[in-house]
Amino acid sequence: MTKREKLIEKLRNNPKNARFEQIDSLLTYYGFERKQPGTGSSHFGYKLGQWKITVTHRKPFIHSKTVRQVISILDEIIND
Repeated sequence: MTKREKLIEKLRNNPKNARFEQIDSLLTYYGFERKQPGTGSSHFGYKLGQWKITVTHRKPFIHSKTVRQVISILDEIIND
């Protein structure tokens, strides 16, 4: 099991303890393009083909709903 697979399992088991840096590294590894709409904005948009997701940069943890969306998108990408 690779580091990224372990991280995905960790996030799947406890989505409330996800940090922005963890989600960002996973999404950029799988080829998502990151965009920040303006200076000072806390919203980051990620896009890869048909998949789009917006992640709000919050400290210390991001919303668990966003983590679940990211996990489901990554599951679709990995299984294809």
